[in-house]
Amino acid sequence: MQPASPLSAGSLAQLTLSLIAIVALILALSWALKRLKIGAPRSRGSMAVQDELALGPRERIVLVRVGDSQVLLGVAAGSVVNLTPLATPIEVPAALGAPAFADRLRELMKRSGRPG
Repeated sequence: MQPASPLSAGSLAQLTLSLIAIVALILALSWALKRLKIGAPRSRGSMAVQDELALGPRERIVLVRVGDSQVLLGVAAGSVVNLTPLATPIEVPAALGAPAFADRLRELMKRSGRPG
């Protein structure tokens, strides 16, 4: 009696399905991180994004702190436009600058039509 071959049809199918599941998991996690902006750095030394307002799917207004001053920028798919430097800095509460994960998840669930 010969031992079962490690390259049988059943083991190849299981290996293929496992690889597809792993690739799908990686793609789903990268999409979720991009959507929730968890992995994106929000601050680098003297520059930081303090707040942003989405105007459309690819357009937003961003409040950026540069040193001691603040600047409003318009950001679109292929361009960044300086809207105005602010003479008086806007105080942004910490909760607005970096929303908690639970708040972002609740917001996304409301958008998708599920009760929150």
